[in-house]
Amino acid sequence: MHRLAKLSSQFGLQLIGNSDLSIDGVGTLASAGPTEITFLANPAYRKQLHATRAGAVILKIEETESCPTNCLVAKDPYVAYARIAALFDQRPAAKTGIHATAIIAGSARVANEVSIGAHVVIGEDCEIAEGCTIGPGTVLEAGCRLDRGCQLSANVTLGHGVKLGKRVLIHPGAVIGADGFGIAFDADHWEKVPQLGSVIIGDDCEIGANTCIDRGAVGDTVLEEDVRIDNLCQVGHNVRIGAHTAIAGTSGIAGSTQLGKYCLIGGGAGISGHLEIADRTTINGRSQVFHSISEPGQSWSGHLPSTPIRDWNRNLARLRKLDDLARKIRQLELQLGKISEPEK
Repeated sequence: MHRLAKLSSQFGLQLIGNSDLSIDGVGTLASAGPTEITFLANPAYRKQLHATRAGAVILKIEETESCPTNCLVAKDPYVAYARIAALFDQRPAAKTGIHATAIIAGSARVANEVSIGAHVVIGEDCEIAEGCTIGPGTVLEAGCRLDRGCQLSANVTLGHGVKLGKRVLIHPGAVIGADGFGIAFDADHWEKVPQLGSVIIGDDCEIGANTCIDRGAVGDTVLEEDVRIDNLCQVGHNVRIGAHTAIAGTSGIAGSTQLGKYCLIGGGAGISGHLEIADRTTINGRSQVFHSISEPGQSWSGHLPSTPIRDWNRNLARLRKLDDLARKIRQLELQLGKISEPEK
C-alpha cells in the first residue's frame, strides 16, 4: 500500500485531492478500482476519463478539470506511471545460489552473489559478475562476460565471446552471438564466410523474447547503452545501434547498417544493409528503408495502409499499367510541346 502523499513526494508530482488515500495496485482508466491508480497519456483515451472509478489518475495539468477523482500531475504521465507501477511489481526476486543441475566450466569465474537456474551451462573462461541472474536452460558459450546486475531469462543463448554491460535484461529464447548470414557463391555452391567477431551490448539494454542478434563477421556487432529491442527482431552482423534507440517487434536490420542515437523503429520495419541512419530518426511500422538517412530528426514511412479487398484489387490492376500510362502522358506532352526530349 502506498499513500498518495508518499507517491507525490517520492516522484515529484503535484497532488490534487485526498493525500491520505492508500493505493494497492494499478489498472486502466476503464478497469481501475477505488484503491488503484491509472494514467492518461494518449488523447485517444480521454473519453474514458470522466467515467473512471480509479482512486487516482496520473495526467497533465490541462486534464485535471475533467478528472472526477484524485490527480497526480506529471509533465509526462506515461513516464511517471512507469516509475510508480514498478512499486507494484510482485514477481519474486531470484534466490541467490547455483542449482545442482547447472554445469559450470572449471575455468569460469562466477561471483558469490548470483542466481543460476536449473540446467544452465556456462562455458570455459566465462565471467559472471555480482547480482547476475541466469534463468533455467540458458547456455553461455566460452568467453562470455556479464557485468553486474544482468538478468537472463529462461533458454537464452549467448555465443562465444559475447559481452554484456551492466543491468542488461534478456528475455526468454533470445539468441545473442549466432553466426551472421555470411556466404559467398563459388560457381555452383556456397562457401561459408567465417564470422570472426562477437556481440557487445552496453549498459541497461533490453532484448526481447526470441530476438536474434548476430555476431560480427569482421569486428563486432554493437549495441550502445540503453538500447531497447522488442520480441522477434533480427539484427544482422556488424550492425551498430546507437544509444537510447528503441526497436519494436518483428523488425529486421540487415548487416553492417549503423543506426544513430535516439532512433525509434516501428514494428515490422525492414532496414537494408550497409546504410547509415541519422540520430533521432523515426521509422514507422512496416516501413522498408533501402537508402541511408542523413538528416537527423526526420520521420519516415513507406507502407500502404489496408483497404477493402475490392478497392485494393482495382488499384493494383491500375498500378500494373502505371508505366504504360506514364509513357503515353509523356508522348502527349511531347506532341503539345510541353517537353522537348523523349524519355530515355
